[in-house]
Amino acid sequence: MSKQIEPFSDPGLPEHIHRKTDTDPFLEKKAERQVAILFLISAVGTVLFIAAYIAIPSDQFIFLPALGSTNAQQLFLGLGLTIATLFIGLGAVHWAKALMPDTEVIAERHEFRSEEIDRKDFIDTVKTQASASGLGRRSAIKKSLGLSLGLVSLSPLLLLRDLGPLPKKSLEQTSWKTGTRLVTDPGNQPIKASDLEVGAVAQVLPELQPEEERTLNNIAKDAVLLIRIRPEEFQLSPERLSWTHEGIIAFSKICTHMGCAVALYEQQTKHLLCPCHQSTFDVPRAAKVLFGPAARPLPQLAITVDSEGYLIAQKPFTEAVGPSFWERSS
Repeated sequence: MSKQIEPFSDPGLPEHIHRKTDTDPFLEKKAERQVAILFLISAVGTVLFIAAYIAIPSDQFIFLPALGSTNAQQLFLGLGLTIATLFIGLGAVHWAKALMPDTEVIAERHEFRSEEIDRKDFIDTVKTQASASGLGRRSAIKKSLGLSLGLVSLSPLLLLRDLGPLPKKSLEQTSWKTGTRLVTDPGNQPIKASDLEVGAVAQVLPELQPEEERTLNNIAKDAVLLIRIRPEEFQLSPERLSWTHEGIIAFSKICTHMGCAVALYEQQTKHLLCPCHQSTFDVPRAAKVLFGPAARPLPQLAITVDSEGYLIAQKPFTEAVGPSFWERSS
């Protein structure tokens, strides 16, 4: 039979020393003002952050002896956000050290799940201590903290707004149009069917008009793979077969799983492989998914030739290129 051990009446803690703010009302009021000032400085930092974002042009530079030529907007955005977050922390620390209850509590060990009466006592204690923290009766701290937290919460909204407008349908649209010539990438040269041997693969992009500019965003969506096999090896519907030319078939290079570049072609099996997650597509069967996480085949671009024999697009992609989003049926 185990013997119950009584808890120590004196666990050996040194005598508690009360803070001066616990015994001197003047010092207590002074500490309260200091905390309020720290929170107000935080609010000023947030105002500086917002003002820098709105009022200072992003291309404006200033010269600082220690830093040289510096982007003014970035400098004051950083200073404002630093001041806003730093002084909230300093105010909270000073509040806790100088004003919050400074009592020592010894808690005895108990089972993991407390008795119902203990659980009720805990809730009551939390409410009591929350009231004892003085937030309700310290109006200066309450108001300045509310102002500081309210303003600093605006910072993430500005940063999110700076990400730019929503993409809407732009991710689903490419530069391919009816009659657009296919040009080599790299090289930017028009390509003819005779330039590709059976088993050959070429990456192409849409030819741009003189007034158009090729951007990285467009390249990421417009990249197309040309693959030439023997025409009798196709296992396509009549419509899809009409989208090919002399055994040449064109697919979007962007994997329908996560948007990686499908860059590996195995001539013997006629499979395209995405190196990121091993999605495998069957070329003769319109890039049907054979293996891997891709949810749908690679979009096929309908091609033909123009009067000069150069390969062109019959029409734009009939489905969105790129990863299969949740709203797309697969």
